[in-house]
Amino acid sequence: MTGKHVAVLMGGFSSERPVSLSSGGACADALEAEGYRVTRIDVDRDVAAVLDRLRPDVAFNALHGPFGEDGTIQGILEYLAIPYTHSGVLASALAMNKEKAKCVVKAVGVPVAQSRIMDRRKIVGDHPMKPPYVVKPVNEGSSFGVVIVKEGQSHAPQIIASDDWRYGDEVMVERYIYGRELTCTVMGDVALGVCEIIPVGHNFYDYDSKYVPGGSNHEVPAKISPNIYQKIQTLALKAHQAIGCRGVSRSDFRYDDRHSENGEVVWLEINTQPGMTPTSLVPEIAAEAGHTFGELLSWMVEDASCLR
Repeated sequence: MTGKHVAVLMGGFSSERPVSLSSGGACADALEAEGYRVTRIDVDRDVAAVLDRLRPDVAFNALHGPFGEDGTIQGILEYLAIPYTHSGVLASALAMNKEKAKCVVKAVGVPVAQSRIMDRRKIVGDHPMKPPYVVKPVNEGSSFGVVIVKEGQSHAPQIIASDDWRYGDEVMVERYIYGRELTCTVMGDVALGVCEIIPVGHNFYDYDSKYVPGGSNHEVPAKISPNIYQKIQTLALKAHQAIGCRGVSRSDFRYDDRHSENGEVVWLEINTQPGMTPTSLVPEIAAEAGHTFGELLSWMVEDASCLR
């Protein structure tokens, strides 16, 4: 029994609140089973006062999306001098902004897709890029707001410029990469396994295929050639280190092997707060590498610090 007091931060008020509650609940249960004293905090605007009053030994950050994943809660924890899990202020803010993260990793040789940043209200009528392409919010996760424009589509997607759009005015228009969906977890300074994600009944790895049981199949380890497997591990670790991530991160890739086994590998983004739900990828990848869920979370708690 460790006796260490861990505050699990979950919920919050981003679009990803339900995912965070699921992640946080699973983590809190597992940490209690590992012998930690756990307090569950459904994060609201008074979180600084709550944490200052509680003074836990460690804050386990199970928040997702804006506020919890973009350096904001990390800054609060730094100010309160409470050690916390995952990445620090700068790395979190960089990783959350998809375009800035791409600029950083591209500078160290990680291949990325051609893209441009636009005001969503200007995406009307003419295509902003030759189809196929993807439009996605710059600062959202869990595939919220992602729109795929297929080859042959006659006009730009009207939903992006409509009043129903809820994901900010700045969007990234990115070249669509054909191929397989692969992801790799980094734990500390070690790239763990590579997983292939195969959506079931979905065109891509969207919200439902991520979080609805049976929405996707996960091949761990991915059935790809050893050289591509190792290449993805190398690129995931390179991205993790270039952005300055700490603890656990997960990099997502597309692998186009339509014409050759040594086809195109493209880095899409890095997740500094990977999901820890029952259908999440990181626990599966860690398990394949020999780490139980409880061991993974214990490692993250013991790795926690300030000045990350």
